[in-house]
Amino acid sequence: MKPDAAVEIVEELRRHGHEAYFVGGCVRDMVMRIEPADYDIATSAHPEEVIGIFPRTASIGAQFGVVLVMKRGHAFEVATFRSDEAYIDGRRPTGVVFTDAKQDVLRRDFTINGLLYDPLTGEIIDYINGRADIEAKVVRAIGDPRARFEEDKLRIARAVRFGARLGFTIETATWEAVRAMAPKIHQVSSERVRDELTRILTEGQAARGMRMLEESGLRAEILQELAWTGHMRCGFRYGSFASSDTR
Repeated sequence: MKPDAAVEIVEELRRHGHEAYFVGGCVRDMVMRIEPADYDIATSAHPEEVIGIFPRTASIGAQFGVVLVMKRGHAFEVATFRSDEAYIDGRRPTGVVFTDAKQDVLRRDFTINGLLYDPLTGEIIDYINGRADIEAKVVRAIGDPRARFEEDKLRIARAVRFGARLGFTIETATWEAVRAMAPKIHQVSSERVRDELTRILTEGQAARGMRMLEESGLRAEILQELAWTGHMRCGFRYGSFASSDTR
């Protein structure tokens, strides 16, 4: 997808006096010189302001600050800068507090997904050393890994997906948290786990993904019927997916 329509959304938000940036995986992919599949936008505008600015919107998660904006036949998630309140179900916060760009980044999952990009100036805003981790090919949780995973248990599997898909190692503390908390993946709905597993096995690095699932303990939790055989173990070295970088 070309970013033209997403740039127009940022421009329109700016014209109305709001901050707005590309955020998340699209920025990671741009830094890695990969064309993003989609573009997400983070803004200081509150949901009702976003809805008032754009003629075609869908309120897919306004209680969490997320509005879907339709532009040139594409749908873009436009999310208000926020901090999350307590998580009680292992997936979603009980509520959110609208805040600033830095606080919005600090509540996200991994440093490689925590970059902001200003498409009007070309500036990358990096509060969490995400560019350094992309350069080092490291998946690192933002802040305390166990706290990030307690908030959203699906992040345990997402760490493996990003490590497998991108060919990155997982920073030591983050990897230890994945292994320690693998049994908690059952707090996530089977549909969400299935979707994450499908992506691990279909995004181009299935063999690496399977080895990481085994080493993390997730295979035994979500694929109990699949035995880990010597044939599957070929080329696998214990601990090879954890980075020694603890920064």
